[in-house]
Amino acid sequence: MPPNIPTYPVASQSPVNCWQCRFFATSWDPALPYSCKLLGFKSRSLPSVQVRQLDGRECQGSQPKTRPAPQARQVSASRQ
Repeated sequence: MPPNIPTYPVASQSPVNCWQCRFFATSWDPALPYSCKLLGFKSRSLPSVQVRQLDGRECQGSQPKTRPAPQARQVSASRQ
């Protein structure tokens, strides 16, 4: 391969899924229904698709959603 052509590593991870990202949100605007809180924009398509089209790379800021720890249920006195 000629030395002036850059080589990029092949991405080993799967494409970003906005629905599982903590920064993804849906907006009230029907014309721009999807939003990215990290990058601060709304769009007609999923933010990860917009980022890939504009930047040529997968979203670098995607983080999985965090779930709260399950709380122990209390049994009412009448059920004991």
